[in-house]
Amino acid sequence: MFIPQLNNLKSVLCFGCHADDIEIGCGGTILRLQREHPDVYIHWGALSGAGERAAEAQASAERFLENSSNHKIVIHDFRDRFFPQQSEEIKNFIHSVSTEVNPDLVLTHRLEDRHQDHRLVAEYCWHAFRNHLIFEYEIPKYEGDLGLPNVYVPLDQELCEAKIGITYECFKSQQDKPWFTPDTFSSLMRIRGLECNSNSGYAEAFYCRKMVI
Repeated sequence: MFIPQLNNLKSVLCFGCHADDIEIGCGGTILRLQREHPDVYIHWGALSGAGERAAEAQASAERFLENSSNHKIVIHDFRDRFFPQQSEEIKNFIHSVSTEVNPDLVLTHRLEDRHQDHRLVAEYCWHAFRNHLIFEYEIPKYEGDLGLPNVYVPLDQELCEAKIGITYECFKSQQDKPWFTPDTFSSLMRIRGLECNSNSGYAEAFYCRKMVI
């Protein structure tokens, strides 16, 4: 099996609609990229967070990026679950980021995601970053909209434990939700690890619509 490499990676942009989306969807990949590319610039943008949720998002991002000397964390306050009603403001915000950073890799939501906020951000990322490599991550949810990914990032046990530990510890406001458990995060990574024959048995998966080589 041919395994391509992300060589000369200088900048990564990650967008998440909600305070914990980046962590759940691609937290392990961000940790791995920092390990393999110590000088990479990471622009971390959570689009909705207010009060306790904003504080949790900030604390979690700082934990995930604590080994990065070159990053920016932005926690915006768009209203959760009402992104379509704020579409113009959100589109302008994402386009403003595109004038600030020219990423080698964009990590964002899936276009097929059934959550209306996720779909909107995915669409606007494609509008703003037309000439960039985009990996769309997946979020497990009640709607059962997981698909067939075509990009896998194997993660060793240490990275998996760090992703799960930081996410669960930092978002205490979510711990009463039945889906927000370490088992949920571990199970999805285990399935994706099986699919790509990861040596550790774990991986995160993404959807890549086009790649220029």
